[in-house]
Amino acid sequence: MLLITLYSHPFGPNPWKVALILEELNIPYTTKFVDFSEESGAIIEYLIEKYDVKNRLSHNTFPEICQAKQWLNFQASGQGPYYGQASYFSRIHPEKIQSAIDRYANEIRRVTGVLESVLKTRDWLVGDKCTCADLCFIAWQRWAPRYGGEDIYKDYPHVEA
Repeated sequence: MLLITLYSHPFGPNPWKVALILEELNIPYTTKFVDFSEESGAIIEYLIEKYDVKNRLSHNTFPEICQAKQWLNFQASGQGPYYGQASYFSRIHPEKIQSAIDRYANEIRRVTGVLESVLKTRDWLVGDKCTCADLCFIAWQRWAPRYGGEDIYKDYPHVEA
């Protein structure tokens, strides 16, 4: 197997989503830190389709494949951008704009609520096992207490678990 190079940066969660998939599939790789990130969602889909032939992090039935894609798209379009904006307005923006900070904290709670609504009824987002869909939410979700409120998991205990 050809060694994969993970082009990454040490600060954002997106490269770590890819690293989680590589680790779980036992794909050998090296990491090269650069000043930009690639599209982690497309990279993950590629890794799953090419290397997950035993469906360790995926399923082989059409409904579950579609559900996984639904969750991966929600993560990339719903979780990632909102959590990223929460981080930006809380840490980087030169002015403190409380309305922006509050807006994105509320979005973090909303996204966490969507996850909670599913995880209170079952252990995993798709099917009966941990999949790439579950792993992709971890990298950003770990920031939820920092930007969505330290007590966030009081309201969403199944996401914390």
